[in-house]
Amino acid sequence: MKEITEKIRLIFRDPQLKRKTLFTLFIFLVFRIFAFLPIPAIDLPRLKELFGQNQFLSLLDIFSGGTLINFSVMALGLNPYINASIIIQLLTAIIPQLEQLSKEGEYGRHKINQYTRFLTVPLTVVQAVGIFVLLKNQKIIGTLSPIEFFSFIFTMLAGTFILVWFGELISEFGLGNGISLLIFAGIVGRIPVVFGKTLAVVNQELIFNIIIFVLLSVVVIGSIVFVNEAVRRIPVYYAKRIRGNRVYQGASNYLPLKLNQAGVIPIIFAVSFVLFPQLLGNFLQYVKNPVIAKSAAFLIKVFNPSGFFYNFFYFILVIGFTYFYTVVVFNPQKISDEVQKHGGFIPGIRPGVATKQYLEKILYRITSVGAIFLGVIAILPAIVSKITNMQDLVIGGTGILIVVSVILETFKVIEAQLVMKSYDKFIK
Repeated sequence: MKEITEKIRLIFRDPQLKRKTLFTLFIFLVFRIFAFLPIPAIDLPRLKELFGQNQFLSLLDIFSGGTLINFSVMALGLNPYINASIIIQLLTAIIPQLEQLSKEGEYGRHKINQYTRFLTVPLTVVQAVGIFVLLKNQKIIGTLSPIEFFSFIFTMLAGTFILVWFGELISEFGLGNGISLLIFAGIVGRIPVVFGKTLAVVNQELIFNIIIFVLLSVVVIGSIVFVNEAVRRIPVYYAKRIRGNRVYQGASNYLPLKLNQAGVIPIIFAVSFVLFPQLLGNFLQYVKNPVIAKSAAFLIKVFNPSGFFYNFFYFILVIGFTYFYTVVVFNPQKISDEVQKHGGFIPGIRPGVATKQYLEKILYRITSVGAIFLGVIAILPAIVSKITNMQDLVIGGTGILIVVSVILETFKVIEAQLVMKSYDKFIK
């Protein structure tokens, strides 16, 4: 506790870090204000009643930060932008032109961000129309004129892009990854509501269930921290070098390979994908065609958040996205070339191709452990809820995973800033 207090004191003593922290908190405040600005023509009491009866919509609301249950101007949250990011990253691995663009530094990142925003527009419109049809079939929204309908769609589109803009502002002027921090802020904003529901259920259960709930929370948080901080160190030795008239002594270092290279991104991607079948089913279940309506009902039943197939699919997606994102962020070929260029080598491993293959083998092994861990933690609350009959744990599991991971990443950013500011102390 004393160490945390000291860190907070150091943050507010440094002008730049203080400015970044206050700016991030200000964006959080504006975001929470927008979360309570409802779109007109919505029957909010009827909407909240629908959310209370539908576990899927309640889960979707958690990741929108409460903007969906209030049906605010940001009701769709960052979901369309995240889906667009997934599609662009998958296309980058397939299309050579996009892959080349991703290697062109700041310019390439800027162009890929532009393509992501362009793709976000049609995805947002499709999701907004789907939500409108769902609300109309549930008699939560009345018949709208063409102008009112387009205003409804445009408002939701504008809300999503304002949220994306907030995320980019935080990334540029605040602390850490803006998109992750906004998702974190939304989940934290809903924690009191979810905790209240869970507590109400716990009060009606046996003492045994209360003990399981407390132990599960401690174990999950502790495990996430441990895995996020776990690192496999690969030793690297550098030979003595002669440049001009100077002789550089040999040195040793290590490559830190994290057990969880991808961080919280695979969870966010997996949630976006696993919620899509339910969203599609809710959109199509009122279609007059009996075959389509029957298929939609099947989708809703199979992808029930407390069902087996939903959690199995979620587990596989988390593992798949962990591997995919690890390959994107860590390039063994590039690392091998850099080590060889600077005269380095891994003991017992030849430079070049052998080093690349060795790094790949180590990376796949540790990624397998990290991916399975993330998958198990993601579905663990669903398993425990079946045992203890505490259904709200299904909603809380992934939220805890994202919250803890984002807190750890943000603290690392703050720590790096503090180290940079006090670097002169290390060279005296």
